[in-house]
This record gives sequence, C-alpha cells and structure tokens, in this order.
Amino acid sequence: MGSYNSKNKTLAKQIYNALSTEFPDSTCSLDYDCPQNLAIRGILSAQCTDKRVNITAADLFVRYPDMKSIADEDPEVIAGIIKPCGLTASKTRSVMTFAKKMTEEWGGRVPNDVELLMEVPGIGRKIANLIVGEIYGTPAVVVDTHCKRVMKRTGITDSDDPAKVEQDIMKVFPEEQWISIGHLSVDLGRKYCTAKSPKCGECPLASFCRRRI
Repeated sequence: MGSYNSKNKTLAKQIYNALSTEFPDSTCSLDYDCPQNLAIRGILSAQCTDKRVNITAADLFVRYPDMKSIADEDPEVIAGIIKPCGLTASKTRSVMTFAKKMTEEWGGRVPNDVELLMEVPGIGRKIANLIVGEIYGTPAVVVDTHCKRVMKRTGITDSDDPAKVEQDIMKVFPEEQWISIGHLSVDLGRKYCTAKSPKCGECPLASFCRRRI
C-alpha cells in the first residue's frame, strides 16, 4: 500500500503541475456573487450545462434578489423560470427547500458544513463540497463526471464510484490542491479528455497518462 501511495503521489504531482501550467486561470465554471447564488446554481447544474445554468440563474436572481423572496414565491412560478435547466419538479423542490432553510434555519448564512448542506434534496456531496470549497476555502474535492473520467484514465483511481474517487484523490493530492484539482480536471475533460474521441495526442498528460502509455 505504501509503494502504491508513493507512486500515485508522484503521478498526482505530475498531473497537477501539467494541468496548472496548461490552465493557469482555471476556476469554477459556475458564476456567483454570493454563497447562496452558488448553491442555487449548483442545484440547477444536475444534468445541465454550466452555460445554461448561468443564464437561467441570472434570470432568477434578477426577479428574486434574496432567498426570502424565493421562499415566499409560488413554486409553480419558480418552476417556470428554471424549466430550461431540466428536471423541473425536483429542482424546484430543492431550490425552495434551500431558500426556506436559509431564511428559517440558517439565519441567512450558507453553512460551512457538508452534512448540513446535504439535508437539502438536490445537494449531494459533490455540490456540498463545491460550496464549502469555493466559499470558505474548506479543503474539499468536487468529483464530477470530468474529474472521475480524468482520474480513472490517468491511474489515480480504478473506481467509478464518486465517493471512492474522492477518497483516492485525497490520499495523493495535498489538501491545498483539492479544490483546484476539480476545476483543472473539468478544463482537461472539456478540452482534451472528452468522454468520446479524447484528444490524447494533444493532451498535456499524454507522456504519463495510463490510458496513453
């Protein structure tokens, strides 16, 4: 186990150095100007592109600038606004629940607590980690489909289970890189390491990626 971790820590260092060089301005692809707006965008992001989420959420926040105004609205009205993001019924329930928790339980402050955030339907570990990592700088790994694919192809993990992938990342990347490695993986997954027809010959990880070699 020790040699495995040592080998993968070396691989993790190579990955991080190559990705941070390739994508020096890597950041969260969801827009936000306050913690609660990031959380709402995270809820809307399930099975939806970040571009669509950013557009739809901007429309929502123009009409409802705070969580109380969302919590007090008719759910059917909110549903009509967020419909372009898909999964309308479940996302409406999640948005309304989050807004009500913000106003009735959390004192208007998004908690720096993954377990508390996960009490909201529609906020799983991925989004909860995104919130605490982005907003509070709490060491957390966001394992989305891009991150899972990149980490398995490169050899950091052999699992398809996001929870196991998260644990494998945490074993070999230092805490201060946990937040950024998720963003970097998204950048790589979109530009080179795509699900279909990946551009391995152009990829900055080609010389040491398990899939390539």
